[in-house]
Amino acid sequence: MDTFGILGYPLGHSFSKKYFTDKFKNDGVNADFLNFELPAISEFPKILNQHKNLKGFCVTIPYKQDVIQFLDEIDPLAKRIGAVNSVQIIRDANKAKLVGYNTDIHGFMNSLKPFLNGVKPKALILGTGGVSKAVATGLEELEIPYTFVSRTAGENKLSYEMLTSQIMEDYHLIVNCTPLGTFPKDDTCPNIPYQFLTKNHFLYDVVYNPAETLFMKKGAEKGAQTINGLQMLLLQAERNWKIWNQ
Repeated sequence: MDTFGILGYPLGHSFSKKYFTDKFKNDGVNADFLNFELPAISEFPKILNQHKNLKGFCVTIPYKQDVIQFLDEIDPLAKRIGAVNSVQIIRDANKAKLVGYNTDIHGFMNSLKPFLNGVKPKALILGTGGVSKAVATGLEELEIPYTFVSRTAGENKLSYEMLTSQIMEDYHLIVNCTPLGTFPKDDTCPNIPYQFLTKNHFLYDVVYNPAETLFMKKGAEKGAQTINGLQMLLLQAERNWKIWNQ
């Protein structure tokens, strides 16, 4: 039986196992989907040795960059992003060849375009982790200028304390790429000046559980348009499936 899975730590919040288990049942696919919840990436080779029928797996926090060291090839777009969230395993009699891809960018771009409905506002990307790199590359592909926001300032990077009313007026798309607001810590949100948000702002949260995060709720209270990360997740999951079976 073919095996697929997801690599990350922790995985209690992950949507992938239920999604693919349901997909296999509905589509009549004879396969298993497993959670590979590893406290250290150094344990990853054991997964390959223990699961000889593993054909592909998703990669989530915190291993989207750390997994690259184990890959034999990396797709040019994933290399440009600097993060991998999908790995295809090609096996022959003697060896397993691992090829890394990034499907976050596909999910992000194809969920963002209908949300913006033709508008191209300047963007603030909250956070600098693996998903933020895919978001930044997606914005570049869509020709939308962006600036990162993090706890400390740097090149093309503002600190949260630097978000003045003028900056919030200049940047109308705000993408939360931090885990803040994710269940069970759904009473948290990025520390932006929500009082400066207006009906002209678009708030995109890559978090999908809960369906309306505190970040989104605070934006909606000011009239901003909001969207969560569920559509992004569904689109990238389907792209993963195509990659694993190509």
